[in-house]
Amino acid sequence: MVTEDFDEAVQSVVRSIPPGRVMSYGDVAEYLGSGGPRQVGAVMSRGGGDVPWWRVIHADGSPPPGKEDECLANLRAEATPLRRDGTRVDMRRARWDGR
Repeated sequence: MVTEDFDEAVQSVVRSIPPGRVMSYGDVAEYLGSGGPRQVGAVMSRGGGDVPWWRVIHADGSPPPGKEDECLANLRAEATPLRRDGTRVDMRRARWDGR
């Protein structure tokens, strides 16, 4: 897949994640059937557009490094289920499968 096409595909998936739900980097790649967690992370790190970037996190529910506070604030504002410690998303309850 051409990088520009992959970037747009990733951004499209991220835009479709409902408030209060999340996908891991690997979930996005699996949904697309292309790339992997690192490639999705690279797209997210380039930014661009109006994507709700905070809805894409690590598979263990942790936010992206360096953006923890902003990510968690956005997730709390959307009532995303968090683990008891409040620093990670409860992936069992918050993971979105794209349907």
